[in-house]
Amino acid sequence: MAAEERNREMPHTVILEGREKLSISGVVDVQSFDEEQVLLETVRGMLVVRGRGLHVERLQLEAGELIVEGEVGLVEYDDSVQPRGGLFSRLFGG
Repeated sequence: MAAEERNREMPHTVILEGREKLSISGVVDVQSFDEEQVLLETVRGMLVVRGRGLHVERLQLEAGELIVEGEVGLVEYDDSVQPRGGLFSRLFGG
């Protein structure tokens, strides 16, 4: 099964706990991140997370899982952002 087909079948969930911990499944790649914004590609489209003091607590791309901690202010799908070779794809040759 091709990676693209596998990604489409991957479950996608977004769980926000107390605006401090965001758990996301169905993550394909992380496009960029800093303390104020995380931009990631999911099986359901591009997802923007904005806030303060954000940091990636855990990232397991093979499992499609990401945990972001910090003060989460916004979680939004943005179909106007096109995926490109993601940060972790470029770093790790994915």
